[in-house]
Amino acid sequence: MTRTIVASATREIVIGFDQPFCVIGERINPTGRKKLAAEMIAGNFDTVRKDALEQVLAGATMLDVNAGVTAVDPNATEPGLMVQTLEIVQSLVDVPLSIDSSVTAAIEAGLRVAKGRPLVNSVTGEEEKLEAILPLVKKYDVPVVAISNDESGISMDPDVRFAVAKKIVERAMDHGIKPEDVVVDPLVMPIGALGDAGRQVFALLRRLREELKVNTTCGLSNISFGLPHRHGINAAFIPMVIGAGMTSAIMNPCRPQEMEAVRGANVLAGTDRDCTTWIKTYKDFKPGEHAAPAPVANDAAPTRRRGGREARMAKA
Repeated sequence: MTRTIVASATREIVIGFDQPFCVIGERINPTGRKKLAAEMIAGNFDTVRKDALEQVLAGATMLDVNAGVTAVDPNATEPGLMVQTLEIVQSLVDVPLSIDSSVTAAIEAGLRVAKGRPLVNSVTGEEEKLEAILPLVKKYDVPVVAISNDESGISMDPDVRFAVAKKIVERAMDHGIKPEDVVVDPLVMPIGALGDAGRQVFALLRRLREELKVNTTCGLSNISFGLPHRHGINAAFIPMVIGAGMTSAIMNPCRPQEMEAVRGANVLAGTDRDCTTWIKTYKDFKPGEHAAPAPVANDAAPTRRRGGREARMAKA
C-alpha cells in the first residue's frame, strides 16, 4: 500500500489509500488576496497567524504555505518572504507543511528552514522544472506534488494528463525518488466550463491508483469555479473523488459543509475507524448548526498554490 510520509518537528502524517483523507489548508496564500499580499510585503503577518490557527482548529491535516506576492509588488523577494512565513507558521502549529511556490529559489530557501518532512508544491512535466526541482526533492528527502501539465500546457485529454504524470513519476525514479514520494495532481477542470470534468478526474484517479499506485491531490475548489453556491458543488465533489481514489486535497477547511463531507466520506470509506472522529466532532450536533471541530490529529487533508495550478485557475 502506497504511503506518503509528511512530518512537522513533532507530528508525522501518512497520506495513503487506507488513511483518512488529508486536508491541506489553502488559506496562507496571497494569490488573489491583495490585502494579504500587501500585509506580507509590509512585514505584517497577523492574517497569516490567524489563518494558520483557524485552519488547524477547523481540522486541517497540513497547511499549504505560499508567499507569492509579486502580483502586488513585482520587486518583492519571494525566497525571503517564504522563509519568514514558514518560520512564523511553524512557531504556531505542529502540523506538517507544504512549501508552495513556482519559484525554485523560494522552494529551496523554504526547505532549508522547514522542520520535519514538508511536501514540496510542486513540479510539472516541463523539462526545466524537472531538472530544477527533482534534485532538491532528492537532496532534502521530501515528497513532491507532480502537476500533470508540461510545455504544451494543460491538456483537455485525460489520457495526455495521465501520460505527463507517468513521465514525472519515471523521471523522479531516475533521480532516486520513490513513487510513494510523488503525489500527483491530475488537474481538476471547472465543471461549469467543461461538462465532463468530473468524469474525467474520476477516471484519471482510478488509473493513477491502479496503474501508477501513487497518492493524489488537487485544488479542490477548481471544480466549482464560475458557478453559484460553490460550496455545495465542492461538498458533493469530495466523497466522489475520495471514492475514485484521491487521498488529499488543497482546500479551505474553514468551510463546515465541505469538512462535513470529508468526515462523512472517511466514515463510509472505513478510514475513520469506529467512527471516532465523526462522533467526537458531532456528538453535540443540533439541526441547523455546524458542530465545533474536534481536536483530532489526522482528521482530514488539504489545496495547492495557485502559482503552478491556481495561477491558471482562479482561487475560490
